[in-house]
Amino acid sequence: MILRDYKKEDAPIIAGWIQSEDELYRWSADRFNKYPLSGDDINENYAPQIETGRFVPLTAEDDEGNVVGHFIIRYPKEDDDSSVRFGFVILDPSVRGKGYGKEMLRLGIKYVKERLHASRIDLGVFENNESAERCYESVGFSEYSRRECEMPIGTWKCIDMEMIIAGE
Repeated sequence: MILRDYKKEDAPIIAGWIQSEDELYRWSADRFNKYPLSGDDINENYAPQIETGRFVPLTAEDDEGNVVGHFIIRYPKEDDDSSVRFGFVILDPSVRGKGYGKEMLRLGIKYVKERLHASRIDLGVFENNESAERCYESVGFSEYSRRECEMPIGTWKCIDMEMIIAGE
């Protein structure tokens, strides 16, 4: 697997992995609020954020060059480069449960260490997404807080997780 810069052509592939409104909200929280999601919706959301230089979308490809995963890295605070947040983490449904998520996250962690030099990575996962939570734990993330999130389809519990990477 390789991690590469996201391309606009990846968007329809990623959008196609989201098969229900429930999956949309588990993937994007309340950032899109539109189902079904199109590739144009993703590109329109990403474009202004990419311009800030503080939003890095990445795509994972398997050894045959197929797009199999995607996530973004962003700086949550404008004046703080020491902490980044992973978001919009998703895998092609046909490869879930096969270790691709762990591999993609490990490559993302390496990317942060080598290119962004942040000392902390955090992310949020909804309590109703146990497989994702287990995947995050397996690569070294641990829970630091819980909160309730008002979603258009109900109130969900969000688990905030972090990984401290300074000194590794």
